[in-house]
Amino acid sequence: MSGGHLTGHVVVVGSANVDLVVDVPRHPRGGETILGGDLRRTAGGKGANQAVAAARAGGAATSFVGALGRDDAADLLLGSLESAGVRTDVVRRVEAPTGTALITVSPDGENAIVVAPGANARVAVGGEQAERVRAADVVLAQLEVPLEVVTAAARARRAGAVLVLNAAPSRDLPAELWRELDVLVVNEHEAADLASAAGSSGRPETPEALADALLARVPAVVVTLGPDGSLVARRGAAAVRVPGMRVDAVDTTGAGDTYCGVLAAALARGADLVDAARLATAAAALAVTRPGAQDAVPTAADVAALAALAEKQPSADPLPPVLRKDR
Repeated sequence: MSGGHLTGHVVVVGSANVDLVVDVPRHPRGGETILGGDLRRTAGGKGANQAVAAARAGGAATSFVGALGRDDAADLLLGSLESAGVRTDVVRRVEAPTGTALITVSPDGENAIVVAPGANARVAVGGEQAERVRAADVVLAQLEVPLEVVTAAARARRAGAVLVLNAAPSRDLPAELWRELDVLVVNEHEAADLASAAGSSGRPETPEALADALLARVPAVVVTLGPDGSLVARRGAAAVRVPGMRVDAVDTTGAGDTYCGVLAAALARGADLVDAARLATAAAALAVTRPGAQDAVPTAADVAALAALAEKQPSADPLPPVLRKDR
């Protein structure tokens, strides 16, 4: 962690996986076997990644609500969360294997992922978990856990707390959850799926059109655009493009999770959504310059430094040496 006084409280409700990662010359086609590099075993899972990012890169007090097995993979995940400063005292330990993600990474940093949910199917928001959710300024969730868990977290939050949903992996959302959402974070593919499920007429082709279609269901939408940054759209306001930052990508695993965690942390500290997106963009840019998910999450100080540099020099060359992660 970066140290210093933490302000705002984020509670992340979501998944935790041990990531089994192999570098490959290219992703295999159906029925094909290819040789890859050495196997890496690291801490991951969308929920756990976002919790680490909120605490380490976002600088907010952070609690994680999830479920782990009683195996060494759970020990790995708890160690990673706690080393980042995430509170894990309401994590459930269950009689199921800890979730596992099988990941291949190509030379351009793009990944392909298959998840075996395991214990993530047994996440619950009851008792002490619900009490922790009620203490949050921002509740952040994803869709690698059962939808009823996300809905329960939405119901448990206190009045005035912000509910941020990263709707990934893509799936239809129940009407009750739509009504509870404050901020929806999606990539272009997820945005298109949700716009179609929400009954959008025609097929929106641009991020702006996708966001406009989704604003009929949720007050604010952030569409992430990979290296091109993100689009922030709110009801009653003009959409804002937040430009991406030039970096030499090594591994994109967890970059979107870093974005979501930092966005939630900034909102918990009282930041405007556009300003939060700028910080999140800087954090995600730094994250792709290192391999892994949680291992690649930068510090809050580095995020602030890159965001300030980008504001002064929006067309700057790739990361200056002080911010490069290969040092």
